[in-house]
Amino acid sequence: MAPFLSQETFVLFTMSPADFFIVLLLFGALFCFIRLCPSISSTIHKTSQKRPPGPLGLPLIGHLHMLGELPHRTLNKLSQVYGPIMSLRLGSVPTIIVSSPAAAELFLKTHDTVFASRPRSQASDYLWYGTKAMAFTENGAYWRSVRKFCTLELLSSTKINSMEGLRREALLVLVDKLKRAATTHEVVDVSEELAHLTEDMTFRMLLGKTRDEKVGLSQVIQELAEIVGAFNIADYVPFLGALDLQGFTRRLRVIGKTADNILEAIVDDHIQAANKSNAKLDRDFVDVILSLENNLTGIHGHLAQNIDRSSIKAIILDMIFGAIDTSQTAIEWIMSELIRHPRVMKLVQQEIRNVIGDYEFVEESHLSKLDYLDMVVKESMRLHPVGPLLIPRESLEDIVIDGYYIKKDSRIIVNTWSIGRDPRIWSENVEEFLPERFIGSNIDLRGKSFELMPFGSGRRGCPAMYLGQINIKLVVAQLVHSFNWELPFGMSPEELDMDEAFGLTMPRAKHLLATPSLRHG
Repeated sequence: MAPFLSQETFVLFTMSPADFFIVLLLFGALFCFIRLCPSISSTIHKTSQKRPPGPLGLPLIGHLHMLGELPHRTLNKLSQVYGPIMSLRLGSVPTIIVSSPAAAELFLKTHDTVFASRPRSQASDYLWYGTKAMAFTENGAYWRSVRKFCTLELLSSTKINSMEGLRREALLVLVDKLKRAATTHEVVDVSEELAHLTEDMTFRMLLGKTRDEKVGLSQVIQELAEIVGAFNIADYVPFLGALDLQGFTRRLRVIGKTADNILEAIVDDHIQAANKSNAKLDRDFVDVILSLENNLTGIHGHLAQNIDRSSIKAIILDMIFGAIDTSQTAIEWIMSELIRHPRVMKLVQQEIRNVIGDYEFVEESHLSKLDYLDMVVKESMRLHPVGPLLIPRESLEDIVIDGYYIKKDSRIIVNTWSIGRDPRIWSENVEEFLPERFIGSNIDLRGKSFELMPFGSGRRGCPAMYLGQINIKLVVAQLVHSFNWELPFGMSPEELDMDEAFGLTMPRAKHLLATPSLRHG
């Protein structure tokens, strides 16, 4: 996800305003000198090809000062002035902002191979062991081998369907807990419970065990999402990285060490279990990836020949991070919108009752029959995309797109939040939560409909989109089937705070609190 900083934090830089102004003046003078030097200027302007339009930037920092606290909203406003393919300069990095379905299709489908790589970042280097996982890794043979491995060994439909029982067990634990809360009219921190649920589901599927509360993994994941999504000046003005003006390097070291300790324990536990004579017969994802060291010529031979302990930990972290943070955020927004719109909630509950009859629990086989629930999920993801800005891509070569010249190593950021709020696509009631707008529509969530692509699209689309949709729909269906939900303290639906926070994902700014009550038919 695109790394950005809130305006408030950016202005501080841990410097006084006077010191910061002096630094800007010095670099501004240096910038002007370079522009006046004919030999350098001719190199800078070696091409006269048309660039995408964009606002004027400042020396050194470019347009970083314009991003604000919620960059997806700021970029949306700018795109309304400069168009769906807009050019910015973030520090020294040329950046293209894409804000329409047609433009997104050009970058993510028509010319997908040119934009199939990822830019490196300090966060991914620190936290993913030199970018050895999948989501943030540069294009190449290693990335392809990791993606192939994760898809076949965890994210294929066959593997996912085989783990249905594990997901059900985790969900039933939450339902039982909520039933107890319902009998005492207890206010539930829905956001926190969803974090625990998605963590438990992930642990069961990846690690073959239930969530260990002592590990505190959900807290680590939340901090990871925040710091990976935050703007780090070292990524855009590299020579300032050594100064650590924002303290990000120190934070990365601390959270990286915490995450590494957890991952080391996970790997050691699996190695010890495998060495025992009574080792388990049913291998989980970590068991499979550890077995690669003894299978250099199999279907995953390329990965096996290039993997080490750091790579193993990076891949495990990638899978845990992607599974927990995205599903939790999506479910949180859907439940928020359902509570705000009792009419829609009742329609979802009625549909579920019509499909499953007197069954107490929703099965995954029921999900394909819940058409209105599917529309609710789409509408929520339109208004609240898990990633408002898709993880940036990087151009592998110079190219002309829609008449605009885009140089090699440019950063490409697709603003899905902007696309989801475009009245030219969704009509003038674009701000309204209205699932019925999808009646008769062929728009899906698989990345082929560029009007709605919460999981991305093309080569770098999320390979876990099938698992993500199952988790999201199953949890929402069960929570609204088993319980009615009301806001606490006499709060009306209109009073629910729907402010968002910005990071790698876009969670609610404040936790969702609600009171469940048991449904009786």
